[in-house]
Amino acid sequence: MVQATLFRFSPRRADQWRASLLRFFGAKIGRVELLRNSVRVEVPWNLEIGDSVQIGDSVYLYSLGPIRIGERSIISQFTHICAGTHDFERLDFPLVRIPVSIGSDCWIATDTYIAPGIRIGDGVVVGARANVVRDLPSWTVCVGSPAKPVKARRLVDPRTGEVLSPESDDVPETEPKA
Repeated sequence: MVQATLFRFSPRRADQWRASLLRFFGAKIGRVELLRNSVRVEVPWNLEIGDSVQIGDSVYLYSLGPIRIGERSIISQFTHICAGTHDFERLDFPLVRIPVSIGSDCWIATDTYIAPGIRIGDGVVVGARANVVRDLPSWTVCVGSPAKPVKARRLVDPRTGEVLSPESDDVPETEPKA
């Protein structure tokens, strides 16, 4: 009821108001930069969001199990983060609540699906429309369906030129040719 009224019809820049509503229902949320009024949260008390996070339009946080989003991360529009599924090996299909963890300094681009039980490391960029069905290593750029690392992510301070992120030798610079 609250999500369909107070949250949904709040003014566009009432991000802190919406965060306060989620906190009232048990979410642990730092100071958000952006929390659109079209975001859907299924079970707010299973949600933990760090400081300076941005969550875009029509993001669905299906937090049947815990969802954690680290500081300074961006979750772009139409992303679906799913922390619940069913045990299909049983006739009664019981609900299984499996945590999802997204590190700090990540960017999850438009229309990405993140499956239950996934851990995304710090500094990961996930390309638009990716399907994340396995864990992604820190400081990588990952694309595709299923999403996989295609190169290391370097984060550079534009003022000084200093590299702020670790470089990984484990990740190929380009996707291997078929």
